[in-house]
Order: sequence, then structure tokens, then C-alpha cells
Amino acid sequence: MLTSVIFIPSVGSLLLLLVGKNPRISRLVALFFVILELILVLILFVTFDRSTTGYSFIERANWVPLFNIQYLLAVDGLSVSLVFLNAILGVVAVLISWTITEKVREYFALLLLLQTAVMGVFISMDMFLFFVFWELELIPMYFLIAKWGSGRKEYSAMKVLLFTLIGSAFMFISIIALYLSQPVADRTFDMMILAERDISGLIPYAGLISIGFLVAFAVKLPIFPFHTWLPDAHTDAPTAISVMLAGVLLKMGGYGLIRINAGLFPEQLSDLAPLLAIAAVINVLYGAFIVVRQTDIKRLIAYSSVSHMGFVVLGLSSFGGSVISTTAINGAALQLFSHGIITALLFVCAGLIYERTHTRYIPDMGGLIARMPLIGIGFIVAGLASLGLPSTSGFVAEILIFLGAYNTYPLATALCAFGVVLAAGYVLWAIQRTLFGPSLKRWADLNDASSSGKWAIALLLIPVMVIGIYPRILLDVLENSLLRIVGGLA
Repeated sequence: MLTSVIFIPSVGSLLLLLVGKNPRISRLVALFFVILELILVLILFVTFDRSTTGYSFIERANWVPLFNIQYLLAVDGLSVSLVFLNAILGVVAVLISWTITEKVREYFALLLLLQTAVMGVFISMDMFLFFVFWELELIPMYFLIAKWGSGRKEYSAMKVLLFTLIGSAFMFISIIALYLSQPVADRTFDMMILAERDISGLIPYAGLISIGFLVAFAVKLPIFPFHTWLPDAHTDAPTAISVMLAGVLLKMGGYGLIRINAGLFPEQLSDLAPLLAIAAVINVLYGAFIVVRQTDIKRLIAYSSVSHMGFVVLGLSSFGGSVISTTAINGAALQLFSHGIITALLFVCAGLIYERTHTRYIPDMGGLIARMPLIGIGFIVAGLASLGLPSTSGFVAEILIFLGAYNTYPLATALCAFGVVLAAGYVLWAIQRTLFGPSLKRWADLNDASSSGKWAIALLLIPVMVIGIYPRILLDVLENSLLRIVGGLA
């Protein structure tokens, strides 16, 4: 089951290289495989046992027996939620790429390979295999930005590559150090086994090893000051890649913090919790203040992502309390899913606006909702969800984080909550300047979203509203798995 989830997109990628260069066939093949992937993941999501605190659908085979490296796949609630997110965004990315005309076959082949790599990260339970998929993601991401991007696309692609490789170097050193620090007879990369051991008591320098992982995930999330690659990447990437980048690639950092730092090094995470609380405040407020100064609509959304990822860090800082807040941890995990959907919707609408106006400069826009009402509605709903409007998924995730983190770090929580006020300001400002006001004559002939664009918007609007109205649909999946992780320190 899990092997199919990982490799169905890569099968589609290989098939694309065999079907010739007909753009229409390439688009249809890519769409078929991402829809097939979504159907399979929906089956996985529905059949997942929500009552268990353990792992499900375990697949295990020896890979490199000499070093006890395994092909080990499994999912818990945290994995399932992010696998579901990746499957949704895979379909959206193909739909929003329907107008790609240059090297269509190669573009969709790389896009499907990217989805395989991200699936592998969320499903791999062998740390070495996890690292392989983590690195594999860089290959399609680099070429998708460098070849199909705009502006300083080669510069931005290289910046993404260099920042991530530096973080990966810290991760690789930590993985090897963790392996070699174990007793020779018990050495393993199995994260399920490692989570059951008292790593702090058994392994020397556990604190340094945990910091290596923290740096790697801080670059990916990103946490200030490791964030500078993100705005450039978003600005110059094609729309679909911005969707995947903000939707799931940043979430790899949050997933790693919960899975590895919280799951394997809870005591070390507790020691670092005050620093995480400070980092959360900086991320939220710095990102929000920088957003206010942006006139490029994609850079505005990019810095908004930096700000909102601070809420995830705030939720994890609750590990510093005498009693760990499961509410805050649940909120952090829900924020990974919610932010992925909301920001993807923002980038989809921004991309559709750019396709029609050929500008991202906000002062040149105005009155666009009269010409493209569906795109405008999508942008408004995503913006309101981003600022935490009740009945949207953004509100549920943020309120859980605030309620859970307040008892541990009340000042940090209050400052981060002020970030929501700032978000209301910059979101409403962006909506007013792009969609409302006098309609400029130059936009008189604009059209609304095409069929593929409408489907992309609808696929993202549904989870934003469903989770906002009935959050138990996802919290029931997350809670028991996160309770096991929190139990590592309790």
C-alpha cells in the first residue's frame, strides 16, 4: 500500500518520458496519475485506524544489511495528514500548470518526481531512507525553478539548493553520529525503535546531535535567520512550484521537528524550548512587518508564510513547560496541514491573476473582482483563513496553539497573537488594493479562471471550510499519534 503511494507518481513520471512530446497527452497522463494517487491516499486516510497510538501499514525489507539499513515504511496520524496534503496539492499543481507550453513532458515528469520524493519523506521510518528522499526532492525542485521560473530563476534555484544542502549536511552528520553512538550490537536507523529508547541516557552528545537536526529543519521550515531563500524562490518559481513549496516542502521542516526532535530528543527539545519561543515571536512579527512593505503579491504571500510558520514553532515550544500541552502540539500539527492548504490557495489565485494581468505589482491592480469573481472569491477566502477567521481551518489551528502555549510562555503567546492583528491588516490591505476600488480600463478584457483553475480553487476551498467547521475530521487522526510523541517526555 505505502510503496504504491510513494511510487505511483514516479511511474507516471517514467511513462511521460515514453509517450512522446504531445503536450495534451503529457498533461492528461500527469493528471491521471495524480488523481490515482489522491484516490489511493483517500483510501489510506479513511481506513487508517484512528484509535491506535502506533504505526499502521508497516512495510519492511532489508536494504543494506551490513549497516542495518532497511526499506521501512509506516504511517501514523501525523504522516497520514501530510500525505493527504501532498496528494491534494499534487492534483492542484497539475491543474494550475495546464497552460505550461515549454517542454511540457519534462515539466510534468519532474513535478511527479517531486511528489514521490515528498511522499517518501513523510512515510519513511528508516532514518537513512528518510534522508535519501529528503535529498531527492532537491533535484526536481532545482530544475523546475531554474528552467520554468521567471526573473532571477537560476539565482533563486541555486539559493534554494545551497541553503537546503547546508541544512542537509547538518542532518547527515547527526544521522551518522546517532548511529555510531549506539552500542554496536544495537545500531539501527529505525525511527520506531529509536523512539522507544532513552536516547538521552544511552547516547553521549545527544544534545549536539539534536541541534544538528534542529538546524536542518529550521532551514526548511524556515526559522529566522535561515529564511532568506524562501521569498526569492517563491517570487521566481512557476505557480505550481510555489504551491508545492509553500504547501508541502516547508512542512517537511515542521514534520522533522515533530517526528525527530520531539519524538527522539524530547528532553533536548525541552531544554531548547525557551529559544524556540523567542524564535517563534521573531518569525511571526518579523514576517508580518516585512509583509506590510511588500508590493509584489508573491513576495507578500512568501513573507506571510514565514510569519505563519512561527506558530508551529510556538506550539513546539510548549515542550518547555512542566506539563507538556497536547493542545499546542495538536495545533502545531494541524497548522502544518491548514497552512499548506491556505497558502497554496493564495498562490493559485496570485498565479491566475498574473497569467491574466502579467504583473505582480499590487499598485497596478485594482477592481479585479469585477472581471474575475471566482479568482477573487478564492483569494478572499484564503486571505481570511490566513488571518484566522472563525469557521476556517486557520482559526482552529491558531487558537489551539495559543490556548496550549499560553500556560508555558504567556508573553511569547501574546506577542504571537499580535501577529494575527498584523495579519488582518496586511491581508485586508492586499485584498482591497488588488480586488476592489476603481476598475482600471486596462483590465476591461480580463477573463475569469479557466476550467482547470476553477477545479484547483475548489479542491483547496473544500478542506479550508470543512476543517474550519468540523476540525475533528483531522484532529481524530492526529491526536493519538501526537500523544505518543508527547509521552516521550511526560
